[in-house]
Amino acid sequence: MLSASFPENMPDLFDSDRTSPERADTERAGATLQDQVAELFVELRLDVYRYLLTLGLHPPQAQEAAQEVFLRLYITLRRKVDVKNPRAWIFRVAHNLGLKIRSQQNTPEYFDPALETRLAHPQPDPEESLIERERTLRFHRAVGSLSEQQRRCLALRLEGLRYPEIGATLGISASTVGEFMRRALARLRKVSDE
Repeated sequence: MLSASFPENMPDLFDSDRTSPERADTERAGATLQDQVAELFVELRLDVYRYLLTLGLHPPQAQEAAQEVFLRLYITLRRKVDVKNPRAWIFRVAHNLGLKIRSQQNTPEYFDPALETRLAHPQPDPEESLIERERTLRFHRAVGSLSEQQRRCLALRLEGLRYPEIGATLGISASTVGEFMRRALARLRKVSDE
């Protein structure tokens, strides 16, 4: 028979009678805070990951950065900092962290959605495949010809952020976001009409 010996002055963590009311409130708040961050993680992790890929991070780095963003959110909320718009805050932190990580990379590797499409839906018809490849290539060239700010605004809008949230993420006004989006969409429409 094994017996465990604990020091006499060590509190029993499983004895609810010995837990102070303050500690119980703190533990409940921590659990609630963890639940809030976990819910946001489940809801936004793929969006944040994809956005980090559009910034040029390699997939493993984008995964780590996405997790880091939610860890930073938890720490910030635990310090009782009031985050008015968690979604915008998350993308702002992801944006800044992604740029920092990308600046430390040797070569940026931009996300290629065509690769994901080809892997998910292989096309057996060679002629159809060639036409689709040419269309995709034209589109990617058009996106590549956009300014960095236009691409970032477009990527964040595709992730579902509204203009004020995009502006908060990038540190620009909502009207500037609107102008970047208008120019980007005009250029992409021009390419799609060709």
